[in-house]
Amino acid sequence: MQALTTKSKEVSREPMSFWEKMYLPAIFKGMMITFSHIFKKKPTINYPEKKRPFSPVFRGLQILNRDEEGRENCTACGLCAVACPAEAITMEAAERQPGEENLYREEKYAAKYEINMLRCIFCGLCEEACPKDAIYLSETFTPADYQRKQFIYGKKDLLIPHPTEDPEAYKKALGNRAKKEPVN
Repeated sequence: MQALTTKSKEVSREPMSFWEKMYLPAIFKGMMITFSHIFKKKPTINYPEKKRPFSPVFRGLQILNRDEEGRENCTACGLCAVACPAEAITMEAAERQPGEENLYREEKYAAKYEINMLRCIFCGLCEEACPKDAIYLSETFTPADYQRKQFIYGKKDLLIPHPTEDPEAYKKALGNRAKKEPVN
């Protein structure tokens, strides 16, 4: 019979020696491997105290962005919803009323904006499709919960903190994006 691979070995059917029956060499070999791991660097991180650095291409929870004056960037064009392969984004547009110029940048805005995080695959296509830099994937994990309805995030959950009312939370929510130049 011809062997299919070159990695096959002939199995020895000889009776075991006294030392092999005692299994002492195998036990010592296993103990040496175990003791060698004691002196190696531990891969575990004490999470709340220390945080692991994220990859530059990490995609986390979606954030709806504001400009420097605190106005919402989203114009409810629907390109993010169309680009989403999982169909996780739903929105409804509304017209800006007189006196709301300090809330929205354009005449049209997203009155309702929801993302179903159970459907989202964190592909980043919504971020790439947005012409107004209104949505981006942050450096934050999606929090865990026990109920499915808690994973449908509305506009108030996704909107970044106001830059003039809470500048520290705004900078923290921007993450590494604060170091980049703003896109206009």
